[in-house]
Parts: sequence; C-alpha cells; structure tokens
Amino acid sequence: MNFTIQKALLAVPDGYTTLDVQVVNGIITTIGENLDVIGTAINGENKLLLPGFFNAHTHSSEKWQRGIIPPLPLELWLAHLYDFAPLDTEQVYLSALGTAVETLLSGGTSVVDHLVLIPGQELETISTAVRAYQEIGIRAFIAPLIQDESLTAGMPEGKLLPNHESYFRSTAETLAIIEEAVIKFHRPEAGINILVAPTGIQLCTDALFTGCIELSERYNLCRHSHLLETKAQEKLAAEKYGCSGVEHLNRIGFLSKNTSLAHCVWLTDVDIQILAETKSTVVHNPLSNLRLGSGIAPILKYRQAGVNVTFGCDGASSNDSQDLLEAIKIGSILHNMTDFDYQSWITPRQAVGMASLGGAKGLNIDEQLGSLTVGKKADLVLYDLTNLSLLPRTDPIGLLVLGRPVNVVNSAWVNGKQIIADGKITTINVDELRKELFNRSQWETKVKSLTVAQIEPHYRQVMGLSPLS
Repeated sequence: MNFTIQKALLAVPDGYTTLDVQVVNGIITTIGENLDVIGTAINGENKLLLPGFFNAHTHSSEKWQRGIIPPLPLELWLAHLYDFAPLDTEQVYLSALGTAVETLLSGGTSVVDHLVLIPGQELETISTAVRAYQEIGIRAFIAPLIQDESLTAGMPEGKLLPNHESYFRSTAETLAIIEEAVIKFHRPEAGINILVAPTGIQLCTDALFTGCIELSERYNLCRHSHLLETKAQEKLAAEKYGCSGVEHLNRIGFLSKNTSLAHCVWLTDVDIQILAETKSTVVHNPLSNLRLGSGIAPILKYRQAGVNVTFGCDGASSNDSQDLLEAIKIGSILHNMTDFDYQSWITPRQAVGMASLGGAKGLNIDEQLGSLTVGKKADLVLYDLTNLSLLPRTDPIGLLVLGRPVNVVNSAWVNGKQIIADGKITTINVDELRKELFNRSQWETKVKSLTVAQIEPHYRQVMGLSPLS
C-alpha cells in the first residue's frame, strides 16, 4: 500500500513538470521533487500521471448482446435487449469483470454500474456484481436498476397498447430489495457503494422516486437515473406531468448534489438552470446517444451554466464498448459541431477534469477523489508516453484525449492497491476471463425480437413516422 512514483510527468497550469508522488496507506501524502522513497519505488520516467477516470454510467450485463442489436431507437432497442437479457448469475459475474477490465485499461478506476437485475434473483445479482468488482479491485458504485412500470409504459400513449401489462413486482417490494442490498453490501470503505437508481421517469412512478429519495436520505446514498434520453421521453413527460421531466423531478425533490443523471439530451434552457441550481450532475454518454439516434446533449450549454458534467460509456450493447478514452474523445469534439464559437469548445485538459474530478463530484466524493492532491485517495493511472500511439511527442494530454491511444495504461492503483502493472491486470486472470466469455457465447448474425415486432407500429405512429410497409 506504500509506494513512491518517481519522476512522473504531472500537469501544472502552465504546462507539465516532473515530480515524485508518495502514497502511504492508500493516501497521497507528498508531491515534490527528489522525495525519499517510501515503500516500493515506481519508475515514472516518460510516463504521465493522472487521477483515475470515472466510467460514470454503464450497464455491465449488456456485454452479452454487444454487436448484435440492430440499428434501433432506444424504445425499440430496449425491447430487443429485454427479450434476450441474460438470466444467469455467472454471466453477470463475467460481464462485470469484463466491464471492469475494459474500464481500467482505458484509464478508469471507478465504475457506476446501473445493474440490470435478474427477476427473482435480485439480491443474488447484486451480490455477484459485488464479488466481481471486489476481486478485480476497481472502485464500484453499484446502482441496481429498478422500475415499477412495464416496458410499454415507456412510450408516449404506451398504456393504450392492447398488450400493456402491469409490472410484475410491486413498488414496495422493489424498495425493500434495495434497502436490503444497502444493508448487506454498501461498504464505501471497501470500495463498494450502493446507489438508489430508478431507471427513469419513463418506467417509474412517483412512488418509486420518492421511496428512493427516502432511502438515500436514511442511508446517505447517492442517486442515479436516466433522464430525457430521447425525443419520445420528452413527449412522455409532457403527457404524464404536463411539464418537463426535469421540472417534475425537481418538484418531488429527486435532484440534488448527490444526484447524477445519464444522458440529458432533450432539456430546455429552464431545465438546465434547474440542474445548475440543484447542483445535479449530467453524465454524458455520447456514443450510445449516437448509436441509438437519441440526439446530441447540449453539453456546452451545461458547462456554461455551471452544471457539473462527466462521461460514461453506457451499456456495452448501446455503445458496444467500454473504452472510456473513446467516450471522452467523442464526448469532447462532438460539440465542436453544436456551437460555432470555438472559445466554448472543450479542451483536452477540460475533458480530463470532467472525467476525473467531474466524476467524483457527481458521486459527492470530490473531497476524497478526482485530482492529484495531497490527502486524497490514491486512485491513480500512469500512461506510457513512449507508446507508438502517443508519439511523436507533443502535448501528452492532447495526445491522450484527441488521439487513438492503444494499450497506453502502464500502471493503475485503486485506493493505493496496484491493479495494473506493466500494462497487465494483476488481480485476475484476464486470459481465463477471455476464455470464459468466448466459450459461453457463439457467433450470431441476426436474432428476431418478438416484442419489437409488437410495439414498432405504435412507436412509429406516436413519433410521426410513416407506417411500416
């Protein structure tokens, strides 16, 4: 747990400098020149040291469907996903490990897993993800994905569909499961955090949201939810509440400095001001928004209004990747298209700050994590600046964010424990993980979703699209 990183490159306001960093009992204790070695000496020469990034929104178990779901908007994509969701805790375990490996190897030391629960095995699902994340050593924020309305309720006028059914589990039963999970598994000091995480206004009643608010206040938990990801959700909010989804969540008290909200694509200027006033965090998931045709979130407007923004990969079948550096790059340069005033465009250094300190703020732990600061926890990443994809030498952070870095993470620590050394995960056998993922899957080209076929005509009608021929 004690080590000294020697002669690493650190970013300073006017450029970079070479410094040593001492870590004792998982805490950064000293940053300076030519420090005495405490514990293990780590060679930081020609390496960039940054705080670990946050993969601030994903769904690990989607890994089993990546690359196979056809081009569909979210509402139909979800129907396809649900028809083929894994019902096996071993799959949950392996996909959580895989999500953690990909996140770590792209600079992330924390992951927010909006975890899909197996019906009837909810606590086993959570326990399995906890076991996986503890084994690999990533800092995990497990946000069990809960709802109390069935899938068709998530579309405008969806309750009018002839096959609309009530959700299979009551609101009270769902909240009881989450409370039990908090009591059993919420151990921040051990790197495992439980969040209250209603999936979103489209599939949750006010009773579920208010129940989550009560749990978060009783147990001091963060809150996480999807918000206004699609145009259909904007329409649905007006239908359900007679106002925007943001206004409604603010009225019932869900928004706060402890609240992070994934997507936030279809927000008004008034909505943005509400997020700023409530100190809520937006998690930008640019790749899934592009993949599902959801739209481009007005991230520059959020930043100009003072809203905290960070990045997520989103689930591995709406992005099909857990490469955090890719999400950071696209999430930065995408917005050069939305505002002609280049003075507001996101710089590589700003992007790094959003991915690290921004992620910590979204989970209300920015006093403990998110920057290279004496007294903060040692969630650290060393990048190899001699790697071909980071050469020739120019601006190291510019190369990392704007380039296409490949295998550039040399070392990583979570809470002072080394998880990556010489580019390799040290805590689990990744070759064995690859073998398991390969053997438990098969090559596929097309799978037919019956639910998509049932609800697609209604979706096209309410969204003003021409009928299917």
